[in-house]
Amino acid sequence: MQQTAVPELAHTHTRPIHWLATATAVAGVVALSSVLQPNSATAAQAAGPETKNAPVALAPPDPAGVDFPLECGPVKAVVVRKATGDLDGDGRPETVAVVHCDAPMGTPPDGVYVLTRNTATAAPRVVATLVDPKDSITVSDLTVRDGAVHADLLGYSSDAVPRCCPDVKDSAKWQWKNGAFVRSTPAGAHSV
Repeated sequence: MQQTAVPELAHTHTRPIHWLATATAVAGVVALSSVLQPNSATAAQAAGPETKNAPVALAPPDPAGVDFPLECGPVKAVVVRKATGDLDGDGRPETVAVVHCDAPMGTPPDGVYVLTRNTATAAPRVVATLVDPKDSITVSDLTVRDGAVHADLLGYSSDAVPRCCPDVKDSAKWQWKNGAFVRSTPAGAHSV
């Protein structure tokens, strides 16, 4: 057997004192790091003179769970489209929801409702009906732009037209004026 040229070194064999020293050093680092923490991070800017009286930012109202003024009988009401934006200029977003009954067949008429809430903890509530389901209209597109609601509406020219196949298309725009939503028809609205 050949002997090694390097003598055995004392530090190559671990002893309980080595483990105790390592555990003490790790515990010291952990304790020190828990005491020396950086300041909490925040995504909000500090309030300056221009932001002190600004309204608190609210998330747009969620239409899930809202009791819409829609008679659906044994089926439930479903939200098929939604759009959000500040419609009345108060700095808080509203949600516009297109809702219809979850009918098993046919094309159920849509209702278009405006939802708002006053505080972050308040439940959303319906404040306006832009399209009543009794009008037998279906909404094919919905957006909120420049504080106004824009929608493409599909309807029927007569009662003889099958409810599956709307034959009239109109564009509509609602804007908040003098405490109410006023409807106008944008230029370029047409019938099919």
